[in-house]
Amino acid sequence: MKRHTLKTLATVASLAAILFLGACKKKAAPPPPPPPPPPPAPTASISVSPDTIQQGQSATLSWQTSNATDVSIDGIGAVQASGSQQVSPSDSTTYHLTAKGAGGTQEASTRLTVTQPPPPPPPPPAPGPSDEDLFGRNVRDIYFDFDKSDIRPDQQATMQADAQFLNQHPNINFLIEGHCDERGSIEYNLALGDRRASSVKNALVAVGVSASRIKTISYGKEKPFCLEHTEECWQENRRGHFVYQK
Repeated sequence: MKRHTLKTLATVASLAAILFLGACKKKAAPPPPPPPPPPPAPTASISVSPDTIQQGQSATLSWQTSNATDVSIDGIGAVQASGSQQVSPSDSTTYHLTAKGAGGTQEASTRLTVTQPPPPPPPPPAPGPSDEDLFGRNVRDIYFDFDKSDIRPDQQATMQADAQFLNQHPNINFLIEGHCDERGSIEYNLALGDRRASSVKNALVAVGVSASRIKTISYGKEKPFCLEHTEECWQENRRGHFVYQK
């Protein structure tokens, strides 16, 4: 009887232990959930087009980012996550972009080269004097004595200077007018004026001026340069007069 009681107690104790262990196992805390994945790192890119400009011109700066909450560009400041902007720096510039987010920081940069514009072309040279202007400045009339058609000694230097200029400008053609003072008949002075014009032409041809460049005409006393009836005025009218021919 006693042995049976002990056996029963042992069985009960074993069942109690099993029930207790089962109860304890059911009440154990569940394992913690796995940690959330880390936030994605930001991405960033920036470019400029064109990448070379002349000073005073502009270019387009463009950028794109993702996973960023704070985006800034050096020299510009805070900007949208993605966008574009016209820039016109006076010097070459590197644009540095920084994108910050929960997953870290990402940087990118691009460079815009600014060149100096070419210098303006030099102004066109001022036009030089025309052949006609040069002719008028350098060729002087030849004066004659009364009733004479030979070149006076005091006119030789003028004659040589005229010849030198005309030989240096072989493209210039010209007319020599023979003029006389008012004394004498029209017919006589026309002939005298012709001799004076021919005398000047012959002197030029003798020192190398081509005869094909020279025309002559006599006006006699018909086109006086001076209208007073004095010896000084008559001397003004006794001449071989040079006229530029176009």
